[in-house]
Amino acid sequence: MKIGIVGCAGRMGRMLVKAVAETPGAELAGGSEAPHSDAIGEDPAVLAGLPASGLKITGDARELFEVSDAVVDFTAPVATVAHAALAAETGTALVPGTTGLSAEDQAKIEEAAKAVAIVQAANYSVGVNVLLGLAEQTAAMLGPEFDIEILEMHHRHKVDAPSGTALALGHAAAKGRGVDLDTVSDRVRDGHTGERTVGNIGFATLRGGMVVGDHSVIFASDDERIEITHKAADRGLFAKGAIRAALWASDKAPGLYSMRDVLGLDK
Repeated sequence: MKIGIVGCAGRMGRMLVKAVAETPGAELAGGSEAPHSDAIGEDPAVLAGLPASGLKITGDARELFEVSDAVVDFTAPVATVAHAALAAETGTALVPGTTGLSAEDQAKIEEAAKAVAIVQAANYSVGVNVLLGLAEQTAAMLGPEFDIEILEMHHRHKVDAPSGTALALGHAAAKGRGVDLDTVSDRVRDGHTGERTVGNIGFATLRGGMVVGDHSVIFASDDERIEITHKAADRGLFAKGAIRAALWASDKAPGLYSMRDVLGLDK
């Protein structure tokens, strides 16, 4: 399967290129970057520390979509929305790992999924997707006497907060409780806030160093506390999961899928 990587010269893009090379059944179709990038014309494999592929990075994303069976996108919201439209136009499966999407951005991705298979996940780690399931199940079993807090930490360069994975965990916990996260989410505490609102799901964000990604879901009552935690040690695991998702999407009908579908966790 020919897999293209948009944003291939970036830190995550290079890991995705390497993951394609290491995955049986996958072949690098090429890579693209923003038209002003200094990487235009470079070999994406060489940039990833691999032997030369003979391919050249293009500044035209459409060109990449037209030669790919699937494209993996860990870029920025505005670019991902444009790439979703290209995926629909060219019939190319899309695996977007971009976080920080607005409701309007998400609606455009869902519209594109009516024409092509899109596998979208806040996190492509197998372990994190298990954590999502546990968060939902635990929230469903525990009563309102358990406060729910979600703690996440990432490297200093991450630009959105809370992380997409933290929000996904919040949605999972809210689903377990049978509530809408948007109505119970508490993302900011500063100054004299008063007592914690019963039933709210709180978020705490930490940034520093080069932390790949730590996430914890904490269930706290007056008498006991349950903490479920996942810590990523290597960003490469996200790249491997995304390429796995791209391969899975190769024969799928149009639709918006999740990593849980890829892993068969809902069966």
